[in-house]
Amino acid sequence: MKVILIEDEELAVEGLTTQLHRYDPAIEVIAALDSIKTAVTWFQQNPVPDLAFFDIQLADGLSFEIFEQVHITCPVVFTTAYDAYSLRAFQVNSIDYLLKPGDSAALKRSFKKLALLRGALPAAPQPNFDIELIRQMLSRTAPKYKNRFMVKIGDNLAAFGVEEIEYFFGENKIVWMRLKNGRKYVVDYTLEELEDLLEPQQFYRLNRKYIVTFEAIKNVVAYTNSRLKVVLKEAPDPEDILISREKAEDFRVWLGK
Repeated sequence: MKVILIEDEELAVEGLTTQLHRYDPAIEVIAALDSIKTAVTWFQQNPVPDLAFFDIQLADGLSFEIFEQVHITCPVVFTTAYDAYSLRAFQVNSIDYLLKPGDSAALKRSFKKLALLRGALPAAPQPNFDIELIRQMLSRTAPKYKNRFMVKIGDNLAAFGVEEIEYFFGENKIVWMRLKNGRKYVVDYTLEELEDLLEPQQFYRLNRKYIVTFEAIKNVVAYTNSRLKVVLKEAPDPEDILISREKAEDFRVWLGK
């Protein structure tokens, strides 16, 4: 199977390529394109691939604009960071979508759906996208993340911007927020709640105890059983902070964003 990737993040390309080869070593990634312009040129000059993965937002615009410039007849899997985004709103021959960063189970689902639909897909009509409407939908469906956190200091309340935060950690059923200046405060959220409130490119859930920023990390080293060990610049305790084998690839992609 010949596959192309339209994605402007190099580590995301590497991660998806690795997942594809794990799923089926016979899959051949014949092109990785990082913009609308290069994608349009490629489709104009090359045979149609068996499958294409389209990142929805590229550096030079929405990948839907590619369909306005060239006639694409291959099945498409969209990749997106917008969980609430409904791809059913667009009349294209899309077979599925993957939330970024994708996982192996979601990828297997896409190929299962492709297998079921192969031979049944009609020739794809030229889509007619209202790009401005899509931009408005993206704006409405984009997650709203917290910019500040309120904490109680004695009888007073203080607000700290997310740019001041180094990491969050759980300890004895209490969640602490540690600032870049070294001070720490209790926050009235669980780590699970914080995962939904924090911008995922800025904060990462390492394990059951830590949500960190890139700036908090001192070093990352290989560990046993394909795990990773993360060393923080200022850790609250001496225990090893480990990332599971299943999350290691996802963490590498996050580090490169």
